Amino acid sequence: MSDLGALLRKAREQRGYTLDDIQEYTKIRKRYLEAIEAGEYKVLPGSFYVRAFVKTYAETVGLDAEEVLRLYHKELPKSAIEEQIAVEPRMKPGRRVQHNDRWGKVAVTLLMWAFPILIAAVIYVYVTSKDANEPDELNQSQQITTETGTPSPSPSITNTPSETPIETPSPSPTLAMNLKETTPRGTKHFEITSGTGHKLTIEITGACWVGVYHGTSDKGTSLLNKSFTAANTPTTVTFDLTEQTYVTVGRADNTIIKIDDQVMDDGDKPGASRFIFTPIATVAQ
Repeated sequence: MSDLGALLRKAREQRGYTLDDIQEYTKIRKRYLEAIEAGEYKVLPGSFYVRAFVKTYAETVGLDAEEVLRLYHKELPKSAIEEQIAVEPRMKPGRRVQHNDRWGKVAVTLLMWAFPILIAAVIYVYVTSKDANEPDELNQSQQITTETGTPSPSPSITNTPSETPIETPSPSPTLAMNLKETTPRGTKHFEITSGTGHKLTIEITGACWVGVYHGTSDKGTSLLNKSFTAANTPTTVTFDLTEQTYVTVGRADNTIIKIDDQVMDDGDKPGASRFIFTPIATVAQ
């Protein structure tokens, strides 16, 4: 096992994840995840995918992906673009030196001719601008003397009280919610017993996988099944909570889950979190 693979595996086990969990969160095949932990990068489809998969794996288990790639860059295979950049500078220095010498001689010659012309132009501009400014300064002083006098009184302003009545905002209805049970896997089941037309809002603030389904598990109709990265966050998704809904997130510390304006306690830690929300409309007696 490689040093990088050992680091990723240790971080995964500390959070209680299996390779099946990582496959579900990242959508990376399990055999590729096993190859990364074993350091067998030739199993992956290409050097570009090696770095992309390692970065996604590291983010999912709570590591700083950029720091991981920087520390273990020698262990990872180079991409074709990096190899081309490393080779190109060795092929061009001789030609560049000859090119720079030729243009250097031309530049010196041009400067020798341009310098006297530039000095003459500066002197001409200075003399002409000085002559042109003298009448302007005289006219300006005369204008200031003429306009100085008794200032005109400013118009009085009468403030009239506003007759618009102040509206008192009506209080928003209180959200009634009961925690029905918590399953062995840590899924919290809430029943919403007040009103209808509730909104489920998920704010994603960092790299995280998010799944939203109708029903009580990820076997129901999928409303959202996506892995978010640092590049496309922060972002917010909203759903109408009209029926029983199952929510699962890969990293609770990078998400904020709300029912209407009420924030749900998801643990706020770098680990998975699961919820079931069941709206139950109240019936007037």
